[in-house]
Amino acid sequence: MQARSALFDLYGDHLRPRGGRAAVAALVRLLAPLGIAAPAVRTAVSRMVRQGWLQPLRLPTGPGYGITPKAARRLDAAGARIYRTPKGDAAWDGRFDLITLDPPQHRGARAKLVANLGFLGYGAIDPSTWIAPRPGEGVDALLAEAGVRFDRFSASHVAGGGSLVTRAWDLDEIGAAYQDFVARLTPVVAGIGPGTDDEQAYAARFTLVHAWRAFLFRDPQLPPELLPQHWPGTAAAAFFDRHAGRLRPAADRYVDQCLHS
Repeated sequence: MQARSALFDLYGDHLRPRGGRAAVAALVRLLAPLGIAAPAVRTAVSRMVRQGWLQPLRLPTGPGYGITPKAARRLDAAGARIYRTPKGDAAWDGRFDLITLDPPQHRGARAKLVANLGFLGYGAIDPSTWIAPRPGEGVDALLAEAGVRFDRFSASHVAGGGSLVTRAWDLDEIGAAYQDFVARLTPVVAGIGPGTDDEQAYAARFTLVHAWRAFLFRDPQLPPELLPQHWPGTAAAAFFDRHAGRLRPAADRYVDQCLHS
């Protein structure tokens, strides 16, 4: 688990509801059960400040860092997708959001744009053409920030073999990843019960959420009409919801203890 990625999880899952700020010492304590050492935490924090995700603060408990408005928007969007099942999805109107763009020439800028579009739920038909089952929140600002020329369309499928979805996303690969998620995480959470201490429950739940968060970059959360029957993501979401909810009280106690130590 990389320190920067873990910090995004920590701020999004635990610190955002608590004001989005924490002392450096608390950040170190909260990532220690995950095997992340203090120097790695401090290096990741500095990097996130440079990237505009965190800002330094002076807190009553010492120097700390809070999320920026940019980070708050990203974390809120991610949270809505991580804990998506209880809310349900609005009925799909049958239309795709379609983007044509001129890809950046620089490889690093191109890779960053691909990752960000994937996070918003877009899949590539080719390097210049992207689709999503719904408009991605903030996609216009994202494309403008990337400095690319683009056009966006609202499109519906009216004829043909219906291969658009399978060209944009590898559903077999995503489905297999969901099955692997359940298989890998079952031993992590299965042994956490009433007799487990709060730190162990916190670490297990953190590992669960961290693994689930990876699907934000690979699963566009297509409407049921576009998914195969017996979609593995449905069972994986139920597994995640059950154990994330079950371990939440103990994890919250541990977070509060670390923040106020």
